[in-house]
Amino acid sequence: MNAALKHMTADEFLVWCLDQPDRWELVHGVPIRMMTGATQRHDMVVVNVLVELGNRLRGKPCRPSTADIAARMPQGNVRRPDATVDCGPLVPTSLESSAPTVFFEVLSKSTRTFDQVRKPEEYKGVPTLRHIVLIDPEAPRVWLWSRPDQTTPWFDLDIDGLDATVPLTAIAVDLPMAAIYDGIGFETSDNARA
Repeated sequence: MNAALKHMTADEFLVWCLDQPDRWELVHGVPIRMMTGATQRHDMVVVNVLVELGNRLRGKPCRPSTADIAARMPQGNVRRPDATVDCGPLVPTSLESSAPTVFFEVLSKSTRTFDQVRKPEEYKGVPTLRHIVLIDPEAPRVWLWSRPDQTTPWFDLDIDGLDATVPLTAIAVDLPMAAIYDGIGFETSDNARA
C-alpha cells in the first residue's frame, strides 16, 4: 500500500518516518512528503539561525533543533519547522520536541502563502509555543507572533532592516537580524540594504 495514502496516528507516523529516506509531515492523518532541497540563501538563513541560537542558549535549559525533530500539533498534525527552540526536558530517544517554545520558518517561493497565512494559525494551537518567526530570505524582513503565556492573546510585529533585533522574550534572546542574514547580500531597495 502506498504509505502516502495510509491514514496514521501521530505516534504511528513518527515511527514510520524512521525508515523513510525523505522528510515527511503528517497532515490530517496522511503522510505528506516535504519539499526537499533548498536554495543556498534559504539554507544559509536556517544555518545562521541555528548557530546564533546555539551560541546564545549554550548552558541554558532551552536548545535549538533542526527540522529533523518533529513538532506535534494539537489537532494531530505533525510539522517540521525549519528550526525549533525546545525548552522541555531533553529526551534523547524522542523523535519530537517536548515543549516547543519558538518555531522558525524560512519562506520559500513554493510554500510562501501557506507558510505566511495557514501555518502560523496552526502553530498558535501549540500550548507551550510563545513565538513564531517567519523569515523572508530575499530581504531583511521578519514577521513575529508572540504571547507571554498560554492565556494571553497572540500579538504580531513586523521587523525590517539589518540593524533590528527579533525579541524572543520567552527564551531571553534578542536575535540580531544581522546574524540571521550573515553572509547574505541583498539588492538595494527601500526595504533591503546591501
